[in-house]
Amino acid sequence: MRFAIHYDAALDSGPVDGRVILMISDRDDVEPRFQVQSGLKAIQVFGADVDGLAPGEPVTIDDTVFGYPHASLTNLPPGEYLVQAVLNRYDTFRLATGHTVKLPRDRGEGQRWNKKPGNFFSRPVKLKLDPGDDLTHKLWMEEAILPIEPPADTRYVRHIRIESPRLTKFWGCPMHLGAHVLLPEGFDDHPEARYPLVVFHGHFPEDLSGWREVPPDPELEPEFSERFGVEGYNRVQEQEAWKFYQAWRGSDVPRMLIVEIQHANPYYDDSYAVNSANLGPWGDAIQYELIPYIEERFRGIGQGWARFLYGGSTGGWESLAAQVFYPDEYNGCFAACPDPVDFRAFMLTNIYEDENAYWRAGPFRRLPKPSFRNALGQISSTMEDDNHLELVLGTRSRSGQQFDIWEAVYSPQGDDGYPRRLWDKRTGDIDFEVAAHWRENYDLSHILQRDWATLGPKLEGKINVYCGDMDNFYLNNAVYLLDEFLESTRDPYYAGEVDYGDRAEHCWNGDHENPIWISRLRYNLFYMDRIVRRIEASAPEGADLTSWRY
Repeated sequence: MRFAIHYDAALDSGPVDGRVILMISDRDDVEPRFQVQSGLKAIQVFGADVDGLAPGEPVTIDDTVFGYPHASLTNLPPGEYLVQAVLNRYDTFRLATGHTVKLPRDRGEGQRWNKKPGNFFSRPVKLKLDPGDDLTHKLWMEEAILPIEPPADTRYVRHIRIESPRLTKFWGCPMHLGAHVLLPEGFDDHPEARYPLVVFHGHFPEDLSGWREVPPDPELEPEFSERFGVEGYNRVQEQEAWKFYQAWRGSDVPRMLIVEIQHANPYYDDSYAVNSANLGPWGDAIQYELIPYIEERFRGIGQGWARFLYGGSTGGWESLAAQVFYPDEYNGCFAACPDPVDFRAFMLTNIYEDENAYWRAGPFRRLPKPSFRNALGQISSTMEDDNHLELVLGTRSRSGQQFDIWEAVYSPQGDDGYPRRLWDKRTGDIDFEVAAHWRENYDLSHILQRDWATLGPKLEGKINVYCGDMDNFYLNNAVYLLDEFLESTRDPYYAGEVDYGDRAEHCWNGDHENPIWISRLRYNLFYMDRIVRRIEASAPEGADLTSWRY
């Protein structure tokens, strides 16, 4: 059995480059392209690169093509399935390094191949499949995903997009940065006021997250959150967003600018807000192009003592990294459930000593390393699961998924212009030369220890880290190691805070009063009072502490 996948000439006269993704599912509640995941609920997925594919030319998926969770089509159990194909299209980039690479350009969707405007797809069809049959199943991709309508400005929320000279030079074509800026109450009535600025780091935001200017929809059909075990969680989210809007307009909330950055790139939905051999100078572009633009346009104070960072998960790592790499430009970070901050605990792998990222080996057997657990420790996916799915979705770190973006950000550039692998994607065997590059450039705990003599005086009182001790991705293990170092610091002592949530899962942000499913929706208000206290205690003589206090 095999599949022949084509695209219609009406979509594009061709030729096109990209990755054809074939999905086979036993569910029909939603399209297979929205069902793709690793772990216990994985559907069957195969992928094949295409270069210069012409309309009507078949892309063949047979038993030689690597798949997940079954590595080969021959292992698929016979049965009736819902089948769909998507072409994730690649553009050609001629980098300033002299390399030419083919990657999926973000088109406003946040680097989601199953929602990317311009990608081709076939309508789902039900087929009876038997790998033992000598049959060719033909699929025609006859539709393209439609463009995304950008969000509209409101009285409080403004959306900006600028071309970055630094990034344009690196990528060899126009590259842009975007942001959603939340203006304080009274912004137009107080033209003399200049405001502190807070960067809320996180994954690609379609619009300002957790914000709603109209009351919750009473007709909204309640949805059950399997993760939190909460019925009608979609209603809870709308209610919390509405509460934030109401609180923001009140007199008790400090007046400041809140910024969410759009920095999706050809590898992922954000850049990790640092400079990188493979992604280019995103850190400098954000710090020296985007932030000054926002502060000038929306009357920010424009000085490091009046800038702060917070975020969770990827945003937690970014908040700490930006504070470490630009220590004078910010006055504090609140890093919640950060991605691994010490690569001796890269989830459950010490990348400097462990030979393999997928397995723990003993003299007579080996055990798989888990990658996801719940608060009771029940495992639903492994490192091999996640990475094999990524390999199916994209070769050369082009899956747009988590492990591939870590490689794209942290790794040196390979001879082919793509990121060097930290480990073999099939086997999990670690390349210690690449690991050494990660250590010296992006292991935040190591960098702090190595450079504390110069960084310490700049970071005193600025580092705050929070993590649940049952983080789903084992991120607490790295925080323990960072915490151990920070508590050992002298001349100066770090004078910040590291705190843990008892039995708390991913996204815990230091809130001991509310369950995660509530506290994760309140980032924008949770750190406000501490930010003001920090400003009052550390602002330089003559600083503006009054124009924004109305």
